[in-house]
Amino acid sequence: MGLFSFIKEAGEKLFGGSDAHAAAPSEDLNVKAAQAIANYINTQNLGVSNLQVQFDGSQGKVTVQGVAPTQTAKEKVTLCCGNVANVQSVDNLMSVTNPEPEAQYHDVVRGDTLSAISKKYYGDANKYNTIFEANKPMLSNPDKIYPGQKLRIPAL
Repeated sequence: MGLFSFIKEAGEKLFGGSDAHAAAPSEDLNVKAAQAIANYINTQNLGVSNLQVQFDGSQGKVTVQGVAPTQTAKEKVTLCCGNVANVQSVDNLMSVTNPEPEAQYHDVVRGDTLSAISKKYYGDANKYNTIFEANKPMLSNPDKIYPGQKLRIPAL
């Protein structure tokens, strides 16, 4: 899967703003941020086991390890980590119990809608619900996406 880049200023505000990306963040802040991200992943009920999250505030980098039941769950963990304010990259080192093909990703820009994204990737705007379902529970409403967010685009 490799290293994924995200927009640092976009995403859920799970931990302290300016403290989290100070020039020399303390180890304590990194541990607290990692715990906040791990808690967020656990609230998504993705079935991940042996979850380990590390955060390096000086680089805005999350490293995540553990076992995901499916490729979909692994990809959603990447999005959980990356769609958090102050995170610039995610290194997902998780293993997958039941491997399957990887999804594509889309970086949301101003003016994007799930219908427009669906039209771009699937040739059919009416397949927007496939993208919405692929990004649940991080997305709670198909009309609530924001610039800088990264979305999974699964194969049809």
